[in-house]
Amino acid sequence: MTDDRADSRADMRHITHWVFDLDDTLYPSDAPIMAQVERRMTQYVARLMDLPETEAKVVQKSYWRDYGTTLNGLMANHTIDVHEFLDFVHDVDATVIKPDPDLARHIAALPGKRLVYTNGSLKHAENILDHMGLTHLFNDIFDVEASGFQPKPLQAGFDRFIGHHALPAHEAVFFEDSLRNLKTAHAMGFTTVLVRAKAGTRSEDVAMADEHPDHIHHAIDCLPTFLGDVRVRES
Repeated sequence: MTDDRADSRADMRHITHWVFDLDDTLYPSDAPIMAQVERRMTQYVARLMDLPETEAKVVQKSYWRDYGTTLNGLMANHTIDVHEFLDFVHDVDATVIKPDPDLARHIAALPGKRLVYTNGSLKHAENILDHMGLTHLFNDIFDVEASGFQPKPLQAGFDRFIGHHALPAHEAVFFEDSLRNLKTAHAMGFTTVLVRAKAGTRSEDVAMADEHPDHIHHAIDCLPTFLGDVRVRES
């Protein structure tokens, strides 16, 4: 018989729903995917507003901070084709990500429903997951359009996500690299796991080594290692 007091692994035996952010969470933040997305968002804003890219980047970041996503800032202040925007900014080279067989094996072993909840587009999520060999392991992908363009960390987006899946938050764990997204998840009853950014990547809204805010239940540096060690309920 296992002595629970001597078992230091994260206890996830109450979890029935495993929710994963996509970008900088399912793959390491030093993989240059979001750098491509950020660059293309800056190009889109520059073209839309006829600005130099240095000024467009300032506008882009201010929209991200004030509206949750650059897209929501654009929707609030301009007339745009949202699908054109999503297709343009997510036209990235996914081959820069190295598939991780250990990650796939550990996700496959998780009991219950496995979901991706992303502020990106469905097409982008499918592109990344297909390249990583993970698509078949998830029950659903909930993208920014499914949220009614109410992105994380907005409560309305989480409400849509929970309602769509009839998801019991107290039996769900949420893996994310974003501190503010996890703050909303924590307030709703999720178990929260922060996937820390790699050193030198993405300076805003991420936690580096040794940071562990109060709304974070677990802060980790390697997703496959953590998933391989967690205690789960019997299937």
